[in-house]
Amino acid sequence: MSEALQRVTPELPPGPVTGPSAWTGDEMRQRRDWLYAFSADELTEIDAAIVSFRASGRQLGEISTVNFPLPNLRAKLKVVLHELLEGRGFVQFRGFDVRGRPVAETAIAYLGLGSHFGDFRSQNAAGHLLGHVKDLGLDIRNPTTRYYQTTRGLEFHTDSCDVVGLVCLQTAKSGGESRICSSTTVYNEMLRRRPDLVPLLFNSFPSDRRGEVPPGAKPWTEIPVFHWHAGQLSMIYSGQYIRSAQENFPAARRLSPAEMEALDMIDALACEPAINLGIEFLPGDMQFVHNHTVMHSRTDFEDWPEPERRRHLMRLWLAPRGARPLPAVYADRYGSLTPGDRGGIVVEGTILQFVLAAG
Repeated sequence: MSEALQRVTPELPPGPVTGPSAWTGDEMRQRRDWLYAFSADELTEIDAAIVSFRASGRQLGEISTVNFPLPNLRAKLKVVLHELLEGRGFVQFRGFDVRGRPVAETAIAYLGLGSHFGDFRSQNAAGHLLGHVKDLGLDIRNPTTRYYQTTRGLEFHTDSCDVVGLVCLQTAKSGGESRICSSTTVYNEMLRRRPDLVPLLFNSFPSDRRGEVPPGAKPWTEIPVFHWHAGQLSMIYSGQYIRSAQENFPAARRLSPAEMEALDMIDALACEPAINLGIEFLPGDMQFVHNHTVMHSRTDFEDWPEPERRRHLMRLWLAPRGARPLPAVYADRYGSLTPGDRGGIVVEGTILQFVLAAG
């Protein structure tokens, strides 16, 4: 990126950003409206939709709101989607039983519910539309390894899509707690404590693509951490990948000490107990998070020695058709900017597919 572009003064919010997305962990621990327990009737409706879909003979890629009908639950899912996109930015569903249930049935239920929130997007170069978060025994020092494929904790970050979802199949022996925080609150706290660092985060930062490079693109993206666009504050952030771009790509723009300090402060604020919210993941729990306003992470974990007991989550990247407008710079990572048809990872040779096993 040219020096001239670096000198352009980005538009910043006029002050602290208010609204339901500006929550704290302390506040959320005092309320439980973000935890949605399925009723017995709703679980019966989901099971009926699973049976109907399996009987149709359709493939996983054909799941939609039409062939996974939820006549009563559908209205509540619309309310939840609005809360995701315009409200606090996250929800946790509880009560779906995965014990003894075939993985294929859980996948059908998860995809069916997810289809009510958005269209499925590719999560890696292999084109996986149904991702698996599981330790694959890979070495994070390999520049193509992504952190979710290891037991290592994840720093607070956002994914390359509008909404990310997770469903828990198995929990770890210890650790692996899900943590989330409001990126709006992180911004407001930085503005209050270190307003001198805030403008730096509205300029582009190189971020490592981890070997998943679209045709004609560089092996790193260049997108600001924060954006003020159409009256809304959005964040796209992975501190681990910004730092690895500095280590792996000498041609990437060198970050100043002040910019590195700003990144460190994001990480420190997100880790403050008063700001973030730890959420226990029980088998069957389904979590959906709005990436533009909520960062997520997990702690290190120790897994079970038995393969069948090891921590395993399935993941969705979703593009809601009613999602917020995004600035043009997002195209470097999201491809299209059209709501419902943006986000995800596609490289040369990518074949979109649904897989039921990790690896």
